[in-house]
Amino acid sequence: MADNIALRAEIDAAIARVLDSGRFIGGPEVAAFEHALAEAAGAPFAVAVSSGTDALLASLIALGVGPGDEVVTTPFSFFATAEVICRVGAVPVFADIDPETLNLDPVRARAVMGPRTRAVIPVHLFGLPATLPECPPGVAILEDAAQALSAAPVRGAAAAVSFFPAKVIGGIGDGGAVLTGDAALAETLRELRVHGARERDVHARIGGNFRLDAIHAAVLAVKLPHLGRRIAARRAIAARYRAGLGGLPAVRLPPEAAGHIYSQFVIRTADRDGLRAHLRHAGIDTAIYYPRPIHMQPCMAGLGHERGAFPEAERAAGEVLALPIYPELGPGDQAFIIATIADFFARAAP
Repeated sequence: MADNIALRAEIDAAIARVLDSGRFIGGPEVAAFEHALAEAAGAPFAVAVSSGTDALLASLIALGVGPGDEVVTTPFSFFATAEVICRVGAVPVFADIDPETLNLDPVRARAVMGPRTRAVIPVHLFGLPATLPECPPGVAILEDAAQALSAAPVRGAAAAVSFFPAKVIGGIGDGGAVLTGDAALAETLRELRVHGARERDVHARIGGNFRLDAIHAAVLAVKLPHLGRRIAARRAIAARYRAGLGGLPAVRLPPEAAGHIYSQFVIRTADRDGLRAHLRHAGIDTAIYYPRPIHMQPCMAGLGHERGAFPEAERAAGEVLALPIYPELGPGDQAFIIATIADFFARAAP
């Protein structure tokens, strides 16, 4: 990652500080990072954990979701969004996505809520804040903000974020955090991340090893002040893509919306695979998020969903293509990407 190179001296100093301290688990480095993260995200509390997945998992446990419960979510996301629901013994209930935003459709989400619904997990996909559904009393909203740190304030009970190395602010390994405005929930999460221990050898609840290592916290603390700059760079790159690709009728651009941080710049096109091959031939890397919706994963077969159950998610899975977007992408390289895309569709024209 280019930011690791640019910040190498500060990162090396932070790692050396932790090594010299001998405090590798918890301690002042983690506490300082949590304080800085809460300020940066505009949240009253931040609880650092071992990954974005564990941030979701610990949050569901803290919210009391378990066997016999249902959790509504999107079928078009990284697998962990639904996986954590199954891990607490609950049942994922899917609602289709909005074809424009690719986020969970709030109206469809409300329609599938029932008496066993305990929570909803909307995903701020690709950095675009989702519209949250209206929920009846007793149904908590847990925001999956793994791709959308600082895109929007926490509006639900909690928001889970990720510091996987490929994120806008990425660590030197796995890492995550839960943001919340609920002091009691934050305290429960702090217990859960250390095997449910309220104090040494006193386990108030069943938890897990969800701790963020001190070295990871120290490195993330070096990178966090650069969050605004990195988001601004991504937005500038997104604007150049819009200007360059806006005239191509075969390309569907992502919505231009307030708060979007463009963790990925994802276009849609009917001949996605052909375009991807054309770009690869030109030496341009792309990615597909996500080629198989969650309800069509083999381990979800027991839910009984057939192909066609969520047509918008399935259609998106066959059309989406993520173009290169990172702060170091220069205008010249981006112009080449845009020209290569235009060339593909010019050749395809009758």
